[in-house]
Amino acid sequence: MASETTKVIAGIDTHADTHHVAIINEYGKPLADREFLAVGSGYRKILEFITGYGTVSAVGVEGTGTYGAELTRTLRGEGLTVLEVNRPNRAARRLKGKSDPLDAYQAAQSVLDGRSQSIPKAKDGPVECLRILRAGRASALKARTAAINQIKGLLVSAPDKLRAKYRSLGTPAMITALQRTRPSGHTADPEYVTLLTLKALAARCQSLAAEIAAADAALQEIVDTYAPMLCDLPGVGTEVASQLLVTVGDNPERLATEAQFASLVGVAPVPASSGKTTRHRLSRGGDRNANHALYQVVLVRMASCPRTKDYVNKRTNEGKSKREIMRCLKRYAAREIYLQITNPQPAPNNTDLRPLRTKLGITITTAASQLGQWPSIISRLERGLVRNDTLATRYRQWLAEQTAEIPSRVTA
Repeated sequence: MASETTKVIAGIDTHADTHHVAIINEYGKPLADREFLAVGSGYRKILEFITGYGTVSAVGVEGTGTYGAELTRTLRGEGLTVLEVNRPNRAARRLKGKSDPLDAYQAAQSVLDGRSQSIPKAKDGPVECLRILRAGRASALKARTAAINQIKGLLVSAPDKLRAKYRSLGTPAMITALQRTRPSGHTADPEYVTLLTLKALAARCQSLAAEIAAADAALQEIVDTYAPMLCDLPGVGTEVASQLLVTVGDNPERLATEAQFASLVGVAPVPASSGKTTRHRLSRGGDRNANHALYQVVLVRMASCPRTKDYVNKRTNEGKSKREIMRCLKRYAAREIYLQITNPQPAPNNTDLRPLRTKLGITITTAASQLGQWPSIISRLERGLVRNDTLATRYRQWLAEQTAEIPSRVTA
């Protein structure tokens, strides 16, 4: 064993049943390696093994979100610095071969060289609950879609009596009608067996719909408790908010800057210049699910946010394509969302708008017409169901102008 003052770095190659641990000193010299069982007692032995060779500077772990998740929690719980290690370099594997000890040593070496600096997600709080709920919900959505497609596929070749009765219905009405049927007949009758199968598939669809609704309610409850102000941002609902929170993890402090968050969600601009051409392109890295969530935010804002519409018109006149404009908008949205996650700011209070409008005797239709909006949007803004700071400011200024005109009307 080495002295207590010796600084060591550990690398761990994780698997389903066993973990292989390797230790090197601060100069990269291999000290020891050993295999342990991937169970609670094995984790304690790993801790004793790596701390027995000196002061542990850091531990590089492969698969911190899968096979190494519980080990990561154990090591972090003991105050050790755990860094996430990507899979070994393929070129190095071709030259030096592959084995568990080699992978473990390479994990330790990547930490020493500074190639592995990512702090893994904590996976011990409400965001982990969001991730689990989303996984179950995604599975239920996929199964429901498959069941609906099977129903429609069976109706294509079903007897004309069934096909004529159900194919003209919309999907929800068709599923409800099929679930309420009472098939009768013999198992050798194709019409009876078809209807029996359609009823079973419809019942499955309704069961999965109830499962999805329960998951949505749980997601909403967690988001409202953990990050209630995130949904105050324009275009951000429960689905988008939960996905972005899952991408960040239970320890958002691991992202030091909003530029790191932009890179994580795949909206950091990537240089694509050549010769006399200077431009940037869309990033193809990062979490693609989070990138899709930002895409949904941008679509909503392009359709309903005046500030975003003005920006789109401005960049279009400059010759930018829609794809380039959306890349820029996703970058701006990522900056705003990162600031809201790390430093939550409540939405402005708009509860004063409706009482003031009512006091002035102005109908919501008149206000909507003056502001160039649908009455439903003004109503949702007054009730705090939608956030649009620019529209709220314009609305409040217009009401103030109407208030100022009242004395002049009375005098006249």
